[in-house]
Amino acid sequence: MNQRMPVATKAHFKTEGGGRQRGAALVVALLLLLVITLLAVAGMNSAAVEFVMAGNEQHRQNAFQAAETGIEQTIVTGGFIPTAPDEVHNNVAVPNSTTDTYSTTLKSDLLGLAQPAPWGSSLNTFSSYYFTITSQGSFLGTSVRSAQSTHSQGIAVPAPVVASYGCPTPPCAFN
Repeated sequence: MNQRMPVATKAHFKTEGGGRQRGAALVVALLLLLVITLLAVAGMNSAAVEFVMAGNEQHRQNAFQAAETGIEQTIVTGGFIPTAPDEVHNNVAVPNSTTDTYSTTLKSDLLGLAQPAPWGSSLNTFSSYYFTITSQGSFLGTSVRSAQSTHSQGIAVPAPVVASYGCPTPPCAFN
């Protein structure tokens, strides 16, 4: 019982049409490489757009802070004279910044007339003058990607009572 095991030769592995499949692996590999390259380029473009968006948000935030600084500085240094013309400050540099500026306008409201105290307060002891501060903050105002932000703030300045509000007694202003 001496049996021999069959030996595999090249003849056993030959298939029909073997010449057609040569290079198919190369084509598939090149297609996969192309897809991966397209995904990498799309990812780089997305990262570049996100970088620009983050920069724009930072510029907008700087302009917002510059406008707020303009309002704060006007409250601290403003004249608040009811009969004076509008107080205007243009392109004022924000302290400790080389790129941010603001422009403000302090305007007297209600024709600069004193207004009576609201009901429930000491009606005959004080009156109020109303003003509006408008501030426009700018970040790199001359660049292509400049950012601007405009803010308005109302403010009431109490003052001693005024004898006449345009009527004989203060309550008539509320009728």
